[in-house]
Amino acid sequence: MARMRVVDRDGKEHEIEAKPGLKVMEILRELDYGVSAICGGLCSCATCHIYIDEAWIDRLPKKQSDEQELLNELTDYREKTSRLSCQVEFTAELDNLKVTIAPDG
Repeated sequence: MARMRVVDRDGKEHEIEAKPGLKVMEILRELDYGVSAICGGLCSCATCHIYIDEAWIDRLPKKQSDEQELLNELTDYREKTSRLSCQVEFTAELDNLKVTIAPDG
């Protein structure tokens, strides 16, 4: 099984098992400190907002227009490494991916 490093909202880093083939959101919403993902992955709520570690950002597929539109609405918390975890598939190539859970807001 692959691994993922997750920094929670308190700044604590966790190393977790992550199953390739799942969306990052599906992995994170199972954690007590993960994302709420209210829309269930339909790219309509932005409650699965994360920051991708800079070392990994270029290894991910580019954002689609619907994801970018939702991220544009997050003016207080959007960063250049912001992504919606429902739009990022975890693959074996992303073993040891580091993400940070974005603040609620």
